[in-house]
Amino acid sequence: MYKIIITLIGLLSSGIFSWAQQDPQFTQYFDNTLFINSAYAGSRDMLNVTAIHREQWAGFDGHPRTTTIGMHTPLAYRSVGLGFSAVNDAIGPLNQTMVNLDFSYSLRFKRSKSKLSFGLKAGANIINVNSSELETTTGNDGHLMNNVKNNVNPNFGFGILYHSDRFFVGASIPKLLQNSYDGFSASNIEIRHYYAIIGGVATLSDQWKLRPTAQVKIAEGSPLSVDLSAAFIHSDKIYLGAMYRWDAAAGVFFQIQVNPQFKVGLATDFGVQEIRTYNEGTFELMLSYDFNFNREGIKSPRYF
Repeated sequence: MYKIIITLIGLLSSGIFSWAQQDPQFTQYFDNTLFINSAYAGSRDMLNVTAIHREQWAGFDGHPRTTTIGMHTPLAYRSVGLGFSAVNDAIGPLNQTMVNLDFSYSLRFKRSKSKLSFGLKAGANIINVNSSELETTTGNDGHLMNNVKNNVNPNFGFGILYHSDRFFVGASIPKLLQNSYDGFSASNIEIRHYYAIIGGVATLSDQWKLRPTAQVKIAEGSPLSVDLSAAFIHSDKIYLGAMYRWDAAAGVFFQIQVNPQFKVGLATDFGVQEIRTYNEGTFELMLSYDFNFNREGIKSPRYF
């Protein structure tokens, strides 16, 4: 049974069953908005660098490992933001590295101090598949005869985001083109993903705030993916939260604002389906730093 599960995951990840969600997912998805929505670039009004490392289904041979780093900043003309992100995602025989440049333009609303941002994303996905790692039940399977080495798939996407200091809502398609994983097959393709995000912060008392967020992901041939989270924030420094991925996983996270610029987060989640009995859970580490070059300091905390 163990080998069957490993083989099935390998087949799914290599693109043979192409109608599936393929973009990596995160428990702390609310700290990785740039990856899915280019309109987020520059939204923190200073240079931000955020990195997340995720070990999914630990203890499972060939389990998914994802590392992402993103940076973005407003320009001198503050309606324009620029960003860069790189993601390495490995599962079984598949290893893909996604690099993207992001551009955003924001319309500002003076009365509400909010912004409506439009974003463009351009980049490439570098794909490697070692088919020799897969077990097959059919000999000489044409889908698995050749390895894929450094197949480069260029792509582009767009996003829109309305945000203020206390609320945000947005939608995006980070990859519009449905390129072939192996460079020639019409069935092993990158599936287009559609995202919607929403969240906000509510003050409960002098010391406590509540930050609920949600993310919806749609990919053809896959069930609707819904992530829900809520964090209690104490003194704008300590975040205690929980998340639920609809019919897939539940988890908790802890984050601490070490100082006004540096934030650290830890998260874990466990699947709610049968596969949970074959692994030791999922773990994430998040690091985020705001480079503030304003001598006046950071005037207000950033919640997203």
